Amino acid sequence: MVCPCFTGIAGASVATFFTFLPSFLFILIGAPAIEATRHDLTFTAPLTGITAAVVGVIVNLAVFFAWHVLWPGATKEAPFSGPFEWFSLVLTIGALVALWRFNVGIIPVIAACALAGLGYSFMA
Repeated sequence: MVCPCFTGIAGASVATFFTFLPSFLFILIGAPAIEATRHDLTFTAPLTGITAAVVGVIVNLAVFFAWHVLWPGATKEAPFSGPFEWFSLVLTIGALVALWRFNVGIIPVIAACALAGLGYSFMA
């Protein structure tokens, strides 16, 4: 029998691969066509609107995830109920400082946050 952690890693890898593969293919295949229309206003104006919409979706997701991480017991009826997760906030601020102030690479920051979160989950 295969260890469940290996099947979980395999499932996460497949899900990640097929989640991001179409985006990368669209970018690699479509970028030359978009670049050729760089100075044509009929193409750049809609792309500017699409870019703004994508930024809005990213901000919406960031707020959604922050709400669920910082108040894990919250519901729509009681949006800020339950205990506040101070460790998550401290970890977020630490990652932000490491990235912006000290210019640490993203991979070491993700690894450090993952190890800190794993350690915290074993202590709690």
